[in-house]
Amino acid sequence: MVDQSGVGALASLVCFVAGGVLSAGAGVWIARFGDRNRPDRLPLIAAAFLAAMWCSLAAAFGPHALTTLLAETARNLALIAVIFRLFSADGRDESLKPIRPVIIALALVQLFQPVVLLVSARSAFEPELVSLTFEVSAVLNMLVAIGALVLLHNLYAGAAAASRQVLRWSGIGLAGIFAYDLNLFTVSYLLGEHPSGLVMLRGLFTGVMTALLAMGAISEGRGLQFRPSRTVTFQTLSLLVISSYLLIMVLVTRSLTLIGGDFARAGQVVFLVLGILVAAIWIPSKRLRGWLKVTATKHLFQHRYDYREEWLRFTHTIGRGASGGPSFYERAVKAMADITDSPAGILLVTNEEAQLELTARWNWATLEVPGVAVEFGLTDLLEKHNLILDLDEVRAGVQHHGELAHVPEWLREAEDVWALVPLIHFDRLVGAIVLARPRIERRLDWEDFDLLRVAGQQLASYLSEQAGQQALMDASRFDEFNRRMAFVMHDIKNLASQMSLLSANAQKHADNPAFRADMLVTLRNSSDKLSALLARLGRYGSGPVNEMAEVDLGEVTRQLVKRMAATHPVILAQAEPVRVVGDRESLEQALIHLIQNAIDASEEGSPVHLSATMEGLSGQIEIIDAGHGMSPEFVRSGLFKPFVSSKDGGFGIGAFEAREMIKAMGGRVMVESREGVGTRFSVILPLAESRKLASNTNAPAANSDEVA
Repeated sequence: MVDQSGVGALASLVCFVAGGVLSAGAGVWIARFGDRNRPDRLPLIAAAFLAAMWCSLAAAFGPHALTTLLAETARNLALIAVIFRLFSADGRDESLKPIRPVIIALALVQLFQPVVLLVSARSAFEPELVSLTFEVSAVLNMLVAIGALVLLHNLYAGAAAASRQVLRWSGIGLAGIFAYDLNLFTVSYLLGEHPSGLVMLRGLFTGVMTALLAMGAISEGRGLQFRPSRTVTFQTLSLLVISSYLLIMVLVTRSLTLIGGDFARAGQVVFLVLGILVAAIWIPSKRLRGWLKVTATKHLFQHRYDYREEWLRFTHTIGRGASGGPSFYERAVKAMADITDSPAGILLVTNEEAQLELTARWNWATLEVPGVAVEFGLTDLLEKHNLILDLDEVRAGVQHHGELAHVPEWLREAEDVWALVPLIHFDRLVGAIVLARPRIERRLDWEDFDLLRVAGQQLASYLSEQAGQQALMDASRFDEFNRRMAFVMHDIKNLASQMSLLSANAQKHADNPAFRADMLVTLRNSSDKLSALLARLGRYGSGPVNEMAEVDLGEVTRQLVKRMAATHPVILAQAEPVRVVGDRESLEQALIHLIQNAIDASEEGSPVHLSATMEGLSGQIEIIDAGHGMSPEFVRSGLFKPFVSSKDGGFGIGAFEAREMIKAMGGRVMVESREGVGTRFSVILPLAESRKLASNTNAPAANSDEVA
């Protein structure tokens, strides 16, 4: 079993040592950094060091030793002097002359305390006299504490607004010390003994309050301001509520113990069970947290909102989108609802007729919303005046811009609907958010309106950006569709051009058997190309999807010469058996684009030359024409740009599509052109052997990495 008395003594020692350190540090701080013009500076320094000495003596000899109690008397006298000098600091020591007799009376009562202590020490063996001196000492301490608290109340209540800034922390520190003493000695008088728990914590509490005195002494001289965050204040208030609850439980349980008997034990059990149930139900509730927050905001802060915290929470809620989580519209509603602690909300967005329609809900599935939530009459007022609708005012018949005639019935009838916040972007209404009534009933005020308007403008910009992104995505899809259709039309135009040339030549050479044979080949190739075009229609512009394989460039060029010869002179200058890796269908398609461009650029009867050769580790096909050529500027900035063409009625996508197809196969397209001379297109693809060599070289390296 643990020795409870030993644990209590150790805890008391730690608390008094900590209080001594805090008090001594406060004294040093005031001496070094305190405002030297304050009248209470010297009494404050004395009170801080006397408090440190009292804590040290209590830690060394115990809190009830004679030397400790004498040091406590000196500390209290110094604190009384501080109160008197605070009146002087406020400039009222002359006008409030009745204060001086009270100060003198308190000092005399405190000076009578050593006499009582000496009598108690000399009558240690007379129990009745010891009990009497104990009660007298407790009463004297209670009188000093009550008198000091009354003086502090008068000091702060009568101070000007500017003076209260100076008195705030000093008043809190002094009031804390004397209020704790009043509680301690009242309980001691009633019980006939000092409560060990309160005595144990007294030193630490005094040290903390002395630190507040130090803050009050330097707040004006050094600009130091203690501004606890709302989170800390809320947590502290919550802790006080919970502590008060526990204290009540302890007092009631203790009172039942004093009654005695079986009834007392049964009452303790019943009360304990009920207390636990109340704690389990009430303490975690959102309503209690809301009440604590409203109470703290109302009584402890100048403004309702901590704007920095609200803004950080707002941006975090908007930006924390994740797959499978709430949508952007739901997060927008939540971000607005969190500002006013509303438990639910809905988002309304404008349609083409300037009406509002339901777009998203957040925690409000039960609210009945019609198809057209708000008509143009109200949306026009919301847009013109940036009007936030307080639905409680609407139900009470209060209006500001003639909005009562336009508020829809569903907003009036739903008692949970609290406010409607417009979302304005560049003086245009893009939507509105309807907020549910908070759990803790309150009225909307000017701070709510200002913050909700700013948040509404920010949300409106987010909604407009979201709508713009969606429109851009839709336009991109249409652009892709149009681009694919342009490719199809370009291929069909090439086929139509071939058919037109074939028809014109047929009128001249129809009787030539060789021409008829070439014509049949051309017609068959055109038919095959149309079939392939239909098969590829769904994947135009996305690169080749067929598997890569070895392709003989010499064979490809010979086939293309036969196919194109019927429409225009195409000469095969050289056709080496060069094998590369690629998609034959896409390669032929790319080469046809380039050959057709060369034919279009050439004069009638001017031949186009093709060649297939090997250049190092690459295979190369050259397409050479003697046409009008291209300028360097056009080759650099316009040749491979979609929908830019040097030909009348051209689509400007043949060269672009050819280059994209060749790039998808790991190759490249080179261009040399001179105006008035002609153009050379070079299609370069890696050799099949070089690909195999690269694969074989990489495989051992990969294996060595695996071994390593």
